[in-house]
Amino acid sequence: MMTIASAARTLSWISVMAAGIAWAPSRPFADALQQVGALARFRPVVKVGSFSSYDRNGGNDDGFSGKYSFLRKEGDGLVIAELHGPGVLTRIWTPTPTTDPLEFYFDGETSPRLRLPFLELFGGQCPTFVAPLSGRGGGGYYCYVPLEFAKSIKVVFRGPKLQFYQINYALYAPNVPARSYRPGDSFPAPTVTPTGKTIRSQHVLSPDKPVTVFETDQPGRILSLKLGPAEALAGPDRRVVLRMFWDGSARPAVEVPAGDFFGASFGDPAACSLLLGTKEGWSYANFPMPFDRSARIELVSERGSGGPDVTITSEVVRQDRPREATEGWFQAVWRRENPTQVGQPFTFLDVKGRGHLVGLTLQAQGAKPGDTGFFEGDDQARIDGELAVHGTGSEDFFNGGWYILPGRWDDRATFLLSGCLDYQLHLARTGGYRLFLADAYCFHRSLLLTIEHGPVGNQAVTDYTGVTYFYLDRAGGEAAPLASVEARAVTPPKGFVIVPAWVGPIRSFSLDHATIGRVAEQIDGQTVRFLSLRQDGPPSLLQHFVALSADVPRSGRYVVSAIGIAGPDAGIVQMLRDDQPIGKPVDFYSPRRGKTDLLQLAEIDLARGPNHLFFALVGKNEKSTGKGFDLVEIHCQLAENAVGGLGSFEE
Repeated sequence: MMTIASAARTLSWISVMAAGIAWAPSRPFADALQQVGALARFRPVVKVGSFSSYDRNGGNDDGFSGKYSFLRKEGDGLVIAELHGPGVLTRIWTPTPTTDPLEFYFDGETSPRLRLPFLELFGGQCPTFVAPLSGRGGGGYYCYVPLEFAKSIKVVFRGPKLQFYQINYALYAPNVPARSYRPGDSFPAPTVTPTGKTIRSQHVLSPDKPVTVFETDQPGRILSLKLGPAEALAGPDRRVVLRMFWDGSARPAVEVPAGDFFGASFGDPAACSLLLGTKEGWSYANFPMPFDRSARIELVSERGSGGPDVTITSEVVRQDRPREATEGWFQAVWRRENPTQVGQPFTFLDVKGRGHLVGLTLQAQGAKPGDTGFFEGDDQARIDGELAVHGTGSEDFFNGGWYILPGRWDDRATFLLSGCLDYQLHLARTGGYRLFLADAYCFHRSLLLTIEHGPVGNQAVTDYTGVTYFYLDRAGGEAAPLASVEARAVTPPKGFVIVPAWVGPIRSFSLDHATIGRVAEQIDGQTVRFLSLRQDGPPSLLQHFVALSADVPRSGRYVVSAIGIAGPDAGIVQMLRDDQPIGKPVDFYSPRRGKTDLLQLAEIDLARGPNHLFFALVGKNEKSTGKGFDLVEIHCQLAENAVGGLGSFEE
């Protein structure tokens, strides 16, 4: 029900949009929702929600079979979204687009006003759906073109099978002047052009001595914050903390490790997006931050006595325009669960009041190197006590898709509104970020935002760290006091597992007379994937070999072991370093093909950072018919934690 107060807020929004933001009645109202300058403003939205293909029975069939990928069937079509407005579709995502038609019926029309191949929604021939609002990357396809409707909308897929999809929407208050989509509509990309007074200064950051980066006792707003050098703020120890205080509140609205606030990944600067990230040595944030009377931003280094002083340069763009009654205060919450609780999802944010979510980051570390299956977990948003959004997988939430597959969610990738912070299978490490403009999660009473760790039942043990950015109807911070330095620091794994049959750490292999490939084979009733090296004659130089690359998490002495496929044509394998053998040769011959146990190859000193491991075929068993090497996994563990044994697999 529209109250007098809510009607007044809506009219206030509309009048401000018409006067100061790029919106006019001849354009869709959603234009205003895409404006960064209006991000702090409470939305005239009565409901935010989504349609998606998530498994209604709590399993992991979130689109594989297509069983849950529609609301109902209509003739030869699948209805995948239907709403009565006014409102707007704010985001459409899939990792499995097809060339089958997608139809949009507006305001009760019996013929589709918009009809195009599903794939064209993400950038193609239609001038409405162009970059950067429509695009693809990280394995996913996303569309942020706002499709507004005055009375209703129905979306129909005309194809035999639809798989994974998500459609986000917002329903407006009844008196919002929505204007339905018109063929030929185009939408400008959101931009950041902060105009105001620029305050540039330098500060000496000493251990345990807070430094005030910006302070004022006058009303206004911050439009941009830049700090550098970025490397001084980041780092795996997370000891440099950023705090923000608004309007005399004793509790900081922001208290976050500085690197993580700007989108770091396990200590390394990573994000480079519209509203936050690192670029050309600067860490930046472009969230509008309005306040009534006063503001203070400070940095503190908790590196302890004896640590070096660091010179920090700050650049703040501010305006004198104070916070308006229809705007919230900017907030950011840092949370870590290490380990996550079995049976319970990770919580990004649990907050009461009125506000809207505008961004988040996630750093996800698994407990089993070589396995990122925990990223099958779905996101969920409970808004005002009701389930409003249910996702289909963790990388899907960040507009990606198909983690582990080459060329998909398998490497750091950054886009305007979302991206992959990291993907390192050998460390069981990944993460992502996402910004929310028109698709902001608006709440009137509460927001509970969570994400699962594991495909079913939150069974995977993980280390999750999230930063959540939002606006709230009060100045004081919502987070519990920041965890201790020891509880914040990134925990590097004590080992890593290379899985060469998936994403490719192959540095090089035999110079000639050899082939290498990825193979999937049924062995003992199971599908086993492995990297297969085969030779058809002696090499002209060196031995037959394969060299693998790995980013080592910490320096130390490692025990290197292998799981391979033993068989009648397998050879003898030994590690080399600087062309010299290390460890003992391991014979992979067996009269029948089978997966080996973990076989120790050698001990080797590895330095933190990029390293190369060299495996050579040095001979063959007299019974072997060939000289091949089928490699399933390489395990590298710090020597004091290692398991595995030397020997052969011959039966």
